[in-house]
Amino acid sequence: MAQNVTEIHDMGVDKKSSPYDEAHLNEKAPHDFAAEEAPVDRTVEADFNVTEQDLLEAKALADNMSLEEVRSLMEQVLKIHGNDPNFPHTIITRIEEFLGNASILANPEKHEEIICEMKIEAALITNNSPYAEVRAVVDNHDDPNMPCSTIRAWVIGLVFSGALGAINQLFSIRMPAITVGLNVAQLLAYPVGKICEKALPDVGFTLFGSRHSLNPGPFSRKEHMLITIMANVAGSTPYTNNIIWSQYLPEYFNQSYAGQFSYQILVALSTNLIGYGMAGLTRRFLVYPSYCVWPASLVTIALNNAFHTESNVPVLGPLKKIFSMSRYSFFLWATLAMFVYFWLPNYLFLALSAFSWLSWISPNNMVLSNITGFNNGLGLNPWPTFDWNVLLFDGTDPLMVPFFSTFNKFLGMFCSFFVVIGIWWSNAYYTGYLPINSNKVFDNTGDRYNISRAINEKGLFDAAKYEAYSPAYLAAGNLVVYLFFFAIYPATLVYILLNHRYEVSMGFKNLWNSLRKNKNTEADQYKDVHNRLMAVHPEVPEWWYLVILVGAIGCGIGGIAGWETYTTPAVVFYGLILCIIFVIPVGIVKAMTGMEVTLNVLAEFIGGSWVQGNALAMNYFKSFGYVTCAHAVWFANDLKLAHYVKIPPKHTFAAQVVATLVSTFICTGILNFQMNDIPNVCTDHAPNKMTCPGINTFFTASVLWGTIGPKKIFGHNGQYTVLMLGWPLGLILPVIIWYIQKKFPEKKWLRQLHPIVLLYGAMYWAPYNLSYVIPSVWIGWLSWIWCRSRFLSFWSKYNFVLSAAFTTGISVAAVIIFFSLDWAGVEVSWWGNNVVSEGCEGKACLLKHLKKGEIFGPGPGQFQ
Repeated sequence: MAQNVTEIHDMGVDKKSSPYDEAHLNEKAPHDFAAEEAPVDRTVEADFNVTEQDLLEAKALADNMSLEEVRSLMEQVLKIHGNDPNFPHTIITRIEEFLGNASILANPEKHEEIICEMKIEAALITNNSPYAEVRAVVDNHDDPNMPCSTIRAWVIGLVFSGALGAINQLFSIRMPAITVGLNVAQLLAYPVGKICEKALPDVGFTLFGSRHSLNPGPFSRKEHMLITIMANVAGSTPYTNNIIWSQYLPEYFNQSYAGQFSYQILVALSTNLIGYGMAGLTRRFLVYPSYCVWPASLVTIALNNAFHTESNVPVLGPLKKIFSMSRYSFFLWATLAMFVYFWLPNYLFLALSAFSWLSWISPNNMVLSNITGFNNGLGLNPWPTFDWNVLLFDGTDPLMVPFFSTFNKFLGMFCSFFVVIGIWWSNAYYTGYLPINSNKVFDNTGDRYNISRAINEKGLFDAAKYEAYSPAYLAAGNLVVYLFFFAIYPATLVYILLNHRYEVSMGFKNLWNSLRKNKNTEADQYKDVHNRLMAVHPEVPEWWYLVILVGAIGCGIGGIAGWETYTTPAVVFYGLILCIIFVIPVGIVKAMTGMEVTLNVLAEFIGGSWVQGNALAMNYFKSFGYVTCAHAVWFANDLKLAHYVKIPPKHTFAAQVVATLVSTFICTGILNFQMNDIPNVCTDHAPNKMTCPGINTFFTASVLWGTIGPKKIFGHNGQYTVLMLGWPLGLILPVIIWYIQKKFPEKKWLRQLHPIVLLYGAMYWAPYNLSYVIPSVWIGWLSWIWCRSRFLSFWSKYNFVLSAAFTTGISVAAVIIFFSLDWAGVEVSWWGNNVVSEGCEGKACLLKHLKKGEIFGPGPGQFQ
């Protein structure tokens, strides 16, 4: 009788590996290019994009699997991955053929080829990841004894957590802001860890049966990743700092109590920690399942591998050449190359960044510039930039996310391109008097909306002043943004219901079982190799996360109720309810596509309708409504990162919580320094450009939504009521695509259509445009389609390392340029820098113009 599948695949744990011998980890054996393969081997290798070493491991395990086991496993695979655009379509087709043929069980000797293929594929799925991108960087072996939560890891991690929090908070109010990202911390932590490895003595103590030493041996990949996770959660500043600034500054709400540290820390701790409770409760939906790939995590792991993998296997690459450069050397050279190159498009030759060569033909041509322009147009340009940083506008790059995500994003934006054109050229809603693609709010003269002319001295809505001034007008690109924002929320829920209801129901079953005695937490789910390897580490109990959640709720209620915020403490629970509804759908979409659906517009819409006329209360509704879900998704991403690297869950939990606490206190301390010790802060006279542009935008948006309110803008007989058509559009679009995909299952390209990513691309206007997306299509196709299908080993070895290297090189160069040149105001003036702001690219050209003293739209007293 065949062995139990779980027992077979426990062989994935390498019992002989040690923290001192990491060379074999994450490195695949070279492909034997001359070897003859059986037809079944070639089929599996081609369908799964699998390296020969992975195929050999799968074949060894497949011999021990029974036909009944394979059939049962494939039934689960089909349920879980049937609608997964990342899962190979040819494999789904073969599985359906295998399960649909009843004679295979009755007469297996007549179907030896497909049975052999299914056994190999079953072994590959359960002993590794079914995704080539995951296999490329995530090892399916582990050493449970490798040092992880060590003294040096904690010291380095806390130092980097405090440093990133302080730097990012200090320069968050500068124009332009500067942010030190994750890759920089990951890069700098490695030499610090190696210095500790060489310099610290092996002295320590024993606690609870475990020895804790200053130097437990070589600086391990798990220590490095734990430091990276701490730096990642600590690098983001508290979102509530925006509220504090808008309350404290005299030109805004002028509420002096907002300068009290106790108030600041309570609301900051609440929003920073509330996401942990939700992230912990979503582990069975967003972390454990193999279909939750989390593309951004793969880049972080690839960089970690580059530092800690000593072995180097030559691979066949383009031009039939053998590439023998190690990942570490490749990372260093690619980082150096991007560091040097970044100075060109971002300082010395700005035209390389905004390469709007079509508009340069006739800079003052209104039509040409509005269609093709990079700065003020819609960006229709086949190759609009030579700046990699432009492609990172939404936190992703074409090497990181699957090609179907990149193409769907482009396709959605290209389709909505014609909607923007139709609105603007028809002068609908007076958009012809405004720039075609701006995210600013305008009045009836075409100037920036002066919100002070619509509120009283307390910052509350003043109807008489508003009616004597002007309605708020949005540009055509901004109208399209809101249209598709309204569509993406119902679409996300409908898409998950249609395509992933089985996976969600399975997650709820396992969550319920985890709370019961005699539980089976893996009901109806095959246990992939990474879950089996993590099973040796005790899991974090649900009540730990609930304690954090309750504590965060208490801090939020204390901060809101303890001071004169004009806000009900129920806003905390509003944020939780919104998160409960959306966190699983939003998390699944991001985990599979790399694209995140944010709830900021929905939170503003609901909050502004609930507390119309109260901008401060609107701020809290927006903060808790948006941040709770966003943080839960971000923390789930970190949990998956730790899951891939096999960091014990309790170590991850402690690292995330402690780093967040440290960062929150440090950021709040820096906030007080900014408020009290920087003269003229947040004014045009502030030193070092500390003018707070983001705070001004936040205040304007909060007053617009909280005082004028969604009812006047989008409600019945409102200014932009037609945009509410986005809601039914979001309900219908996923159903149409789902029906077509079911109607024509043999059409492989239809399976790659993703309604949420289509809408995600459609709403990314104002201030972005097609120029930010088009280059990603060519690069993504070259990497994910052409290179991966022809040179898999080469792609697996270098693709994600290249993504990490480019991002790191940009981050380091940006910091140096900022402090050495931007800070001092040193500029280079020549054609290559000046051409980007000539003609309509410097000042937007309008379709229609007003004479002096004229206004557009209804005049004073003609609107409400």
